[in-house]
Amino acid sequence: MRMPTPAEQIRYFRKQQTQMVETIQQLVEIESPSDVKAAVDRLGAVLASRFDDIGGKVSFHPAEKSGNQLQVDFKASGSRGRKPVLLLGHMDTVYPIGTISKMPCCVAKGRVWGPGVLDMKSGIALGLHVMGALVKWGLSRPVTLLLVSDEEVGSKSSRAITEGLARRAGAVLVLEPAHGLHGAVKTARKGVADYTIKVTGKAAHSGLDFEQGQSAVLELAKQICEIAKLVDLKRGITLNVGKISGGTRVNVVPAEATALLDLRVATARDGVRLERKLRGLKPFNRKCKITVSGGFNRPPMERTAGIAGLYAQAREIAAGLGLNLKEAAVGGGSDGNFTAALRIPTLDGLGGVGEGAHAEHESVVISELPRRAALLAGLIQGVKVI
Repeated sequence: MRMPTPAEQIRYFRKQQTQMVETIQQLVEIESPSDVKAAVDRLGAVLASRFDDIGGKVSFHPAEKSGNQLQVDFKASGSRGRKPVLLLGHMDTVYPIGTISKMPCCVAKGRVWGPGVLDMKSGIALGLHVMGALVKWGLSRPVTLLLVSDEEVGSKSSRAITEGLARRAGAVLVLEPAHGLHGAVKTARKGVADYTIKVTGKAAHSGLDFEQGQSAVLELAKQICEIAKLVDLKRGITLNVGKISGGTRVNVVPAEATALLDLRVATARDGVRLERKLRGLKPFNRKCKITVSGGFNRPPMERTAGIAGLYAQAREIAAGLGLNLKEAAVGGGSDGNFTAALRIPTLDGLGGVGEGAHAEHESVVISELPRRAALLAGLIQGVKVI
C-alpha cells in the first residue's frame, strides 16, 4: 500500500479521532501512579495487548519495585542498515489511586479531561494509533517504542534501558505533551538535581546554657541566604529550598537542621559549576558541620546541532500539514534529557496539546489530535537518520 500524502493522512486521522478519544479514556481510567507497581503493570498489560494487535513485537523489562518497562519493536521491509527511530514515553502518573473518582475522565468543551490525560496518556494513545496506521501503510524504517514506569519519580529503574535503546537509534521522538496550546515542541529542557543539606550543631538549654549551644537552624538560615545568591535567571539557573526542618523544642538550641534543595540548570557546564559550589559550602559558625548529599537525576537537554536539525525537519513536515511548528525551552525534565545527553538527536513534546499537567484542570484538546498524529507519522517515516 502506498504512503498517503500529508493531506490524506490528516483526513485519515480525523476519521480516527473518535477512536483516539476512546483510547485516551481507556488509558486514563486505568490509574497508574508511579509508586503502585501492580497498577502500572495493569496498564502495561493492556497496552501490550493493544500493540500486539497492530503487529508490534512486545516485550517487558522486569522491575522489582516499579512497574515493568514495556518495549514494542516494529520491523520494516527494505530497511536493512537503517537505525530505528525510538519513540519514548511513560505509563506512570503523579495521581494516587482513587483520584479518578474525584476527577473523573470525561469529554466536554472540546477536550478530554482527567488525571494523566495530558501527561501523558494522550501521547501513548497517539503512538498507538500512529503505529497502527504506519504498519498498515508500510513502514519504511524500524521503530522501537519504550514506555517506562517511573519517569515521574526520576526513572531510576528505567534509565539504563532508555539509554541502551537510544544508543542504537538514529533519532528519539518523545511523546510528552506539547508546550502550550499552540503545540510547540521542546528542543531544550533544564537538568534537574536534588540535594539534602544537613547542618549539625550542638544542643543546649536555651535559658541556662544558651552560650554553650551551636544553633544548626541559625547556620542553615545563613546558608540558605548564600544559596539564594546563586540564582541566575539569565543563565537559566534556579535553586529552590522547598522544605526545611530542624530542632526539637523551643527551649533547646537546635543541634540539627536540614534543607531540601531543587536545582535546575540549562547547561551541563553550569551543572558542574553549581555542583562544586554546593559541595564546597563552608559553615559560618566553625563549630557547626555541613554535609551535602544528592545530585543530578537528569542532565540538561541542550539544543545541540542534532536537535536543531531534527526540529528543522519537523518544521518542514509540519508545514506540509499546514502547521507552523514552534519550539520551546522548558524548565521541567523528561527522559528525553537522557537521550539528548548521549548526543542522540531528540525532539520532545510530540504528544497531546492541552494544559493543566499534574493539576485538577488537566485536559487535552481533541481537535488537535489528528494534526499531532499526522505530524508524528510524518516524522517517523520522513526524518533523515542513518
